[in-house]
Amino acid sequence: MVRFDAKGRCVMDGIGINGNGKKNGAVKRVLLAEDEEHTIDVLLDIFEAFFEQSDVCVARDGHEAVNMAFELKPDVILMDLGLPKLDGWKATRSIKSHEEFFNIPVLAITAYAMVGDRERAMEAGCDDYFAKPIEVDKFIQFVRPYLNSEG
Repeated sequence: MVRFDAKGRCVMDGIGINGNGKKNGAVKRVLLAEDEEHTIDVLLDIFEAFFEQSDVCVARDGHEAVNMAFELKPDVILMDLGLPKLDGWKATRSIKSHEEFFNIPVLAITAYAMVGDRERAMEAGCDDYFAKPIEVDKFIQFVRPYLNSEG
């Protein structure tokens, strides 16, 4: 279950940053579906340093990502496509099959970078695609429009 501590930080699995809660339209709730600890650490560091008006919750497998999407109602979902238990392709299809998520951006953040993988991600319901490894400047440019938009 997604919970927020007294400071408004996401405490699912004990992971969360910034403590803003969703008290106004400027704060964005981000669901990060990722199983690699190093990538989680890098992305949480980026959000903490560059996107203070965001709260990030981490799902470590596809089933957890789908469940957390319904509980959290995020503004943006960052989806690794190579998740355990239920891969990111299937998790995205599941999430996007519900009308309440039609306008929620699902951004593929993945090591799948072969010819055709971007198209496959879009067919699964992803709204955009970022190939790993994470290069900080490029990632900030990639994700900023999704976090600055009103929602």
